[in-house]
Amino acid sequence: MPVYPRCGVRPVRGEGCYLISEDGTRFLDMAAGIAVNALGHGHPHLVKAIAEQAATLMHVSNLYGSPQGEALAERIVANSFADTVFFTNSGTEAVECAIKTARRFHYAEGNPQRHKIITFNNAFHGRTMGAISATNQPKMRDGFEPLLPGFAYAPFNDLEAALALIDDETAGFMVETIQGEGGVSVGTPEFIQGLRKACDEHGLLLILDEVQCGYGRTGKMWAYEHYGIEPDIMPIAKGIGSGFPLGACLATEHAAKGMVIGTHGSTYGGNPLIDDETAGFMVETIQGEGGVSVGTPEFIQGLRKACDEHGLLLILDEVQCGYGRTGKMWAYEHYGIEPDIMPIAKGIGSGFPLGACLATEHAAKGMVIGTHGSTYGGNPLIDDETA
Repeated sequence: MPVYPRCGVRPVRGEGCYLISEDGTRFLDMAAGIAVNALGHGHPHLVKAIAEQAATLMHVSNLYGSPQGEALAERIVANSFADTVFFTNSGTEAVECAIKTARRFHYAEGNPQRHKIITFNNAFHGRTMGAISATNQPKMRDGFEPLLPGFAYAPFNDLEAALALIDDETAGFMVETIQGEGGVSVGTPEFIQGLRKACDEHGLLLILDEVQCGYGRTGKMWAYEHYGIEPDIMPIAKGIGSGFPLGACLATEHAAKGMVIGTHGSTYGGNPLIDDETAGFMVETIQGEGGVSVGTPEFIQGLRKACDEHGLLLILDEVQCGYGRTGKMWAYEHYGIEPDIMPIAKGIGSGFPLGACLATEHAAKGMVIGTHGSTYGGNPLIDDETA
C-alpha cells in the first residue's frame, strides 16, 4: 500500500553506521531505522546470535516455556522498575498491551468503570486502532473513526490541565517521557513527577511510553531515571532488538494483577529468537480458537454478495488458515470468491515474525502517504528468499 513517503535511497547492505545503495553509494545512516539500529548494521555479535538461534530453534509458540525469553525478561527486570514483562513484535503492540493492562487492573480491583486513560496533545503511540485513539492528532485519526472510546487529552507539560481531567472513570495517564513525533518535547520534572504523585494519591496507574526514548537513548537506560520516579507500566521497543522486530510491555506485579491466563497473547511475541543474545464484515474464513469451524459456501458467498450489493468491503482474516493450510494457497479459493482485504501471517514467515495486509487497489484507495506505518514492517529480512 502506498502509505510511505519513500525517498530515492535504496539500501541493499549496511556496515556499522553506513548504508550502501544498489549503485554502491555509501550513506551515513543518521536515522538508524527510526531509532532502532542501536548497534548499527551488521554487528557481528548480533548477527552471530540470531544466525545460531535461528539454526537451533526459531519458533514454537507460547504453548511452551521459553528459556530464551525468560532470560531476556530477567535481565530487563533486573535493570528496570518492572517485575514482569510481556514480549511483542512492535512498539504499538506494546502500547496496546499497556492499555489493556491498565484497564484490566481496575477491573480486577472491582472498579470496571475506571477505564479512561488521560493522554496528551501531539502524542504518538503507534498506528493500531487503540494507539491512534490515544492521540488527538487529526493526521493519525482522520478516516478511521469511530475510534476506541475512553481517552481524554491534555496539553503536554501542563500538569494543571491533566489533573483537571481526573474523574471517577479515570484509570491513569499515558505519556511519552519525551515526545518524539510531537517535536522532541522533553517532559519537565514538575510535569512527570506531578503525574506520578497524582497517580499515587488517586489510585491511578502511570504508563510511560518509552518506545522511542528508552533503551539508552537519553544517557540512562530509561528516560524515567532522570526524574527520580518509576512508572507502573511501560511499553518499549525500537532499540531493544537493534533491528529485529521486538517490543515489550513492562509492569509492576501490582499493576499487572489483572493480566491472568487468557487475557492477552501473541503468536510471535517471546519466540526463541528474542533470547538474551539478540535482545465492512470481519470474519475468519476458518475459525482457529472457535474450534476449527469451517465457513459454509452459502455463508462466505453470501457475505461477498451482500458486500457487492451494498457497497461494503469483505475482510477475510486468513492469518490462521491461509498460506497453504487448506490445500490451496488461500482458503477463500475454495469458495469461488475473492475478498477486498485480507490480513495474513503465521505461515508467511515460517517462524520469522511477519504478517501482511493484502488489498485490492480499490479497497486501499484511502491508504495514502501518512495514513499508516510500521517501524519493522517490510524490513530487508523479509525478502523473496525467506518468505
